[in-house]
Amino acid sequence: MSSNFITTNRDQQYLFPPSAQDWLPEDHLARFVVDIVSQLNIRSLTEAYGGRGAKAYHPEILLSLLFYGYATGVYSSRKIEQATYDSVAFRFIAVNTHPDHDTIATFRKRFLNQLQPLFVQILVLAREMGIMRLGKVSLDGTKVKANASRHHALSWAHACKLEKQLQTEVQELMRLAEKADTEKTPDGMDIPEELSRRQNRLAAIAVAKEKIEQRAAERYVLEQQEYDKKVAKRKTKAEKTGKNPRGPKPKPPESGPRKKDQVNLTDEESRIMPTSGKGFDQAYNAQATVDVDTMIIVASHVSQSPNDKKEISPTLSALKSLPESLGKVDSILADAGYFSETNVSCCEEAEIEPFIPPGREKHNQSLVERFAQQEPLPEDADTISKMRYKLKTDEGRKLYAKRKSTVEPVFGIIKHVMGFRQFLLRGFESVIGEWTLVAMAWNIKRMFALKG
Repeated sequence: MSSNFITTNRDQQYLFPPSAQDWLPEDHLARFVVDIVSQLNIRSLTEAYGGRGAKAYHPEILLSLLFYGYATGVYSSRKIEQATYDSVAFRFIAVNTHPDHDTIATFRKRFLNQLQPLFVQILVLAREMGIMRLGKVSLDGTKVKANASRHHALSWAHACKLEKQLQTEVQELMRLAEKADTEKTPDGMDIPEELSRRQNRLAAIAVAKEKIEQRAAERYVLEQQEYDKKVAKRKTKAEKTGKNPRGPKPKPPESGPRKKDQVNLTDEESRIMPTSGKGFDQAYNAQATVDVDTMIIVASHVSQSPNDKKEISPTLSALKSLPESLGKVDSILADAGYFSETNVSCCEEAEIEPFIPPGREKHNQSLVERFAQQEPLPEDADTISKMRYKLKTDEGRKLYAKRKSTVEPVFGIIKHVMGFRQFLLRGFESVIGEWTLVAMAWNIKRMFALKG
C-alpha cells in the first residue's frame, strides 16, 4: 500500500497566532465586500450608537455580513450567525467573531431605511473604478413573494359572510348564557371562552373590512380621475371633428368595495398578484433599472401595483436624483407593459429617449413583414408616432433587443443563483429596504465580476 500521502495532524499547534489574511485567496468576493464597505461613508450608522452598555459590533462588520450573505444566498440572520462558525469567508468578514442572530436581525431592521445613500455610494465607486458610466438603461419588474400566505387573505364577500355567521353564534351563546340556570349547557362548552373567541374574531374582521373600504375609496378616486380624463378627451375630439367619437362611452366607476377585494392578515400591505405559470400569489412588484452595458442596477423600487403602468414615473425620479458624475441616461428600454401616452411624455420631458412598444410583436414574422420598408415619418408626427418609427428602424430594433439580455438575466440570477425568491421582512417600508439591500448585494457581486 502506498504511503505517499500528505501528513496531517488535527492536534498540531500553531507556532504563531493565525492571521485572518491567510484564510482566503487574494481574489475572493469576501475580500472585495470588505474593501467596498471600508470605502463607504457610514457615519450616520456609527453615530446612532450611544456608547453606553456593552461594546457593540462595528457597523462595517454587520453590513459586510449582510452584503456577502445576500450576494451568496444566505439571508436568514440565524444562518449568517452559523456561517461565522462554518464558513471561512464569513469568519474572515467577522474577523473571527460571532455576532448572534438577534444582533444581525436588529441591525438590519434598525438601519434598513438608511441604506439608500449607500446604494448611490456604491454606484459612485463603480464609476470611479472605471466599470460603469450611465447611458442606456433597461427597466423591468418581477413579482417577489411576500412573507405571507395567500391563504391567509380575507375577501370582502367572505368577511361579510363570516361576520354574519359569527354574530348569529354570539346571539346563540348569549341566549345559552341567560338560560344556563334552567337549561343544561352542552358538554365541553365554555360559554365565556366561546364568546371571547368570537368577539376577538369579529374585531379582527372589522379592522380588515375597514382597510378594504379604505383601499376601495382610494381606488375610486383614481378611477374617477381617469374617467374624467377620458370624458374630457372624447368631448374635445367631438368638438374638433363635429362627430361623436367611435367606440363605447367610458363607464363611470362604482364606489365601495367589490366582492373580491381582500386584505392579507399576515402582511396587509402585500397584494395578490399574477405570477408566471398563470398563477397568483401574495407578492410585491419589485422594479429594477439596469445599465445596459454593465448590468449594474442603477435604480430600484417596490410597488404594490400588479402591473407596470405606473412605474415609469418613480423610475425617472430615481434616475434624476443620481449624481451628475455618474453620467446622464439618454435612453430607456421597457416592455409593452409600461406603455402609455403619459409615460412616453414623461420620458420626453425628462430628456430620456423612450423605447416602449405599444404592443407585443408576434414571433416568427414573415419575410415580407421583417423587411418591409417604412413609410417616411411625417414632419408633424406626434411623440408616439416618432417612437413607433424608431422601434422599427434597424438601429432601434438592435437597441431594443438588448432589453431582454440585460435586465431579465439580472432577475434570473437574483432569484435562481442568489436564491432570493421571497422577502423575509413584512410591511411595505421594510420590503423597500430589503429590495435595496438585494440590489446593493447584486451590484457588489457584479462589480467583482467586472473588475478583472
